[in-house]
Amino acid sequence: MTKEKIMIVNEIFEKNKILIPALMVGAMVMAVAPDAFAVTAPVTGSFAYDIYDIAINDILKGPVGFVCGCGAIAFGAFSAIRSQIFPAIAATLGGGALIKSDTIVTSLGMLI
Repeated sequence: MTKEKIMIVNEIFEKNKILIPALMVGAMVMAVAPDAFAVTAPVTGSFAYDIYDIAINDILKGPVGFVCGCGAIAFGAFSAIRSQIFPAIAATLGGGALIKSDTIVTSLGMLI
């Protein structure tokens, strides 16, 4: 390597003193992370099934969750019209996630 190239590499490392070790630690954590297992919906009679039934089946899957999700998407559209990009993106993604929350709850994995 020429002296100029070595100086350029040294400048990159000097500017990213925190970033490079952080990326290395993140890579090591992902390398030793345990397996993820999908969350299954509880069955009738299991621990805290009544709470799950009210929260997920009656609220999120029901009309309350649908109306809140549609309202969030409408707010996102209104924010986009007013050129407020970040609230529009957040509200639209949140509303879509709220409408599909029953699928998201059972498809997300948890670390054991």
